[in-house]
This record gives sequence, C-alpha cells and structure tokens, in this order.
Amino acid sequence: MVKTRGLILRNWEALLWLGVCAMLPMAGAQCAHGQAAPDAAKNPPATDDPAITMFPHSDTSRYWVSGQDNIIFQYHPSFEASYSGPNSLVSHAQDATSNVSTLFLGYELTDTTEVFVDVEEASGGGLSDGLGLAGFTNLDVVRNPLLSKAPYLARGMIRQMIRLSSENVEAVRGPFALATRVPVRRLELRAGKFGMADFFDLNGVGSDSHFQFMNWTIDNNGAYDYAADTRGYTFGVMAEYYDRNWAFRFAESLMPKVANGIDLVWNLRRARAENFELELHPSFGGKRNTSIRLLSFVNHANMGVYRTAVENFLAGKTPRPEITAHPLQTTVKYGFGVNLEQDLFHHLRAYGRWGWNEGQHESYAYTEVDNTVEMGADWAGYGWHREQDKAGVTFVTNGICADHQHYLELGGLGFLLGDGGLNYGREKIVESYYTAHLWRGFFVGPDLQHINNPGYNRDRGPVWVPGFRFHLEF
Repeated sequence: MVKTRGLILRNWEALLWLGVCAMLPMAGAQCAHGQAAPDAAKNPPATDDPAITMFPHSDTSRYWVSGQDNIIFQYHPSFEASYSGPNSLVSHAQDATSNVSTLFLGYELTDTTEVFVDVEEASGGGLSDGLGLAGFTNLDVVRNPLLSKAPYLARGMIRQMIRLSSENVEAVRGPFALATRVPVRRLELRAGKFGMADFFDLNGVGSDSHFQFMNWTIDNNGAYDYAADTRGYTFGVMAEYYDRNWAFRFAESLMPKVANGIDLVWNLRRARAENFELELHPSFGGKRNTSIRLLSFVNHANMGVYRTAVENFLAGKTPRPEITAHPLQTTVKYGFGVNLEQDLFHHLRAYGRWGWNEGQHESYAYTEVDNTVEMGADWAGYGWHREQDKAGVTFVTNGICADHQHYLELGGLGFLLGDGGLNYGREKIVESYYTAHLWRGFFVGPDLQHINNPGYNRDRGPVWVPGFRFHLEF
C-alpha cells in the first residue's frame, strides 16, 4: 500500500510540476511563428504578426512555395529496469537528435483544381532508435533507422473542388489548400500520395509536433492504426463533404506489406484501409469555437493474431511467440476515436481524445496501442505580451488488450515493444512545452515528458525525457 501511494504521489507531483513549467513564459525571449505531417499547415500559428515566416507568402499567386526545418534534441537519464529485451528503451543515459526538412510546392491549375508536391528529408534519430515506448517521445523520428537519409517524395496529390452552393466563405491558404474563398457547401476530392494524419484526427491543440507536443500518442490518437508506410505516408483517394457546421470525409488507402514496412500493397483485394470521420461544430459555450470529430477505421492486411501466436509457442511450434509466423493471409482490424476541442477564455484552449481498437490483431502501421485517453490544454502568450508564443500541458494513458499483454509477457516482439517479459501497467505520459517566437520564422522552446511504465512494464522506469526544439518556417 505504501509503494502504491508513493507512485500516485509521484505521478501527481510530476503532473503539477510539468503544468507549472509549461505555463511560465520563457525568460529572456526577444520580440520581433511529423513521420510528421507538415504541422503548420494543419494548425497554423496565430497570424496577428505577419512576420512569422522567413519569407512572405502571397495570397493571390497561383504558386505556393514554403518550407520547414525542425530539429529536436532529446535526452533521458538512467532509470531503473529489472530487465531489458531486444526492443526495450535503453535504461542507461542517452541522447538523440532528429532533423526533418520539408519543401512544400503547390500550383492552382484552375479556381477549383490544385496540385501539390512535397519533398522531405529525415536525418538523425530517436532515443533507442524509436523502440521501447508505445507513446514514443518524438513524432519526427522515422521508425526504421536503416532507411536511406536521401530526400524522398512525401506527398504528391491533386485536389478537386465541386461547388454545391453559391455562397462563399473565407479560407486559410496553406500547403494543402490554395483557394482563399470556398463554397459553404462543397465536395472535395483528393488523390495521390499523402498522410492520413494530414486530414484525419486533426486537433488545433494537439496535432502539431513542430509547434506543440512531440509525443506520438499525444499528437495523434494512439489507437488509430492508420494506413502508412514507416515514414507515415500512403497512396489513396479521399472525398470530403463540407457544410456550414459539419463535414464528413472518407478515404480508401494502401496498407504496408509488413508491419512498419516501407513497401505498400497495391492489390486492394489483399490489403487496404477505409477511414471515416464526421466533424461537427456545434454552438456550445456561446461564441467559443467547439469541434467534435468522430473517427472510425477498418484495416485489411497481412496481420497476425496475438492469441494464435501464443498458442503456437505453447504448443512448441515456435521458439517464442512470433506474430509474423503465419502464412500469407488477410485479416481485419477496426477501431474508433473521439476527438474534442474547445476554446475557453483568454486564449486558453482545451482538448481531449479517446481511442479504441479491437486489439486482437497485430499492431501494424502506427504504434502498439489498443486503447487511449488523453486530455490537455494550451495557452497563447497574449497575457505576457508574447502573442506568437505558446505553452501547453497534457496527459495521456495508453493500454493494450489481454492477448497483446500475454504475447509480450512470454517474450514476444512487436515492431516497437519487447522487453523479454512484462509486468503490465498502463503507460502514462505527461508532457509540457513552451514555444517562443524569436524572429520572423525562427522558433525555439523546451519540452519535458514524464513516462510511467514505459512499454506497459511496471518493472521498468519511470523515465524523464527533457528536450529542446529549433524550428524554422520559410
């Protein structure tokens, strides 16, 4: 009982300490603004100050040219671990630095047709090469350290708008959308290469690893095993219907050949993913903005079954539980998510997510989470006369189903986890950050994460992960 009470007190002390740190303005900052999606495009920073990019962007040109460079340094001190396995977070002190650069190009063919091409380069790496945590600490880390560091095509897509009303509204111009006025009611079609997280499960408080939180299961719904190669992209088609206070989107996309693989399956009868999201904007809280997003996905892929892998091991068919030890097959995994966002007062915003997937089938494309709950807030720096600065704090708790637990307990390996054993406990993460605007497109800021039961293992951790971010917006 004493040990349990001590753990509870340490968790609450960590949460309180992180929250205080996140809300303090950065001393000495001078006035003058995913794999990760182009986060400023998804959630652009406040635009009261026009000089938040290195170079100005036209609102009238048919062309769009912009870029980002995001450098993240992270470190963790040594922590207690009763044992370690092949996929464990290394228990001795270590540090890592990641760097992701993206060039965004767009062209407006007509008033309703646009094309986009993005080129990206990812270098450096993450703590323990991205292993050992379901909620990994840096969304910029490519999950396969053996991939080439050469630039690659991240996105190449076409956007087609179909007008369904004569009334127009103002729209924000950015790397994924160039029109500054769009119909209130419209149908948008996209096709090509993109990231599912570019358009699904977005949240103004917790979706942007280049200006906000960095953790995988905070910027995205950890239980959303969305279709993607190891860099975070796929090929697909998407349709979105927009009305005045709601929208609905659907996408059909390709799945990887193997879990966390770089190659995609082009035979839709063998592998594919359906994604659905209903977005609502009810008028709760007077004039304050409210967003509710209801998500569902269905994956068809060559996924193993945790219970079958355990049964084969117990029957002596494999030396340890092996989720990939099965003939070529197509199995189905599905899940749901709820995404909430609410403006409060004085530039304070709150958000929350809930996610669940059936968990019987192999974690395949994003991370090893079967259920998740998170909540947090951010606060813009108007109160201390730093309008482009922002602070945030959040908490997430992740879990896995019983079959997944048993698989890891007996020594099974996932594409992220595998300590050689497991004393199961929910993985609980608190993160806070401060992002300071120094000059034009140059932003910096500290980040701090506290992780209890890393990899769902009570026999390891807790671990602190401080970090620092340098961001350039061109």
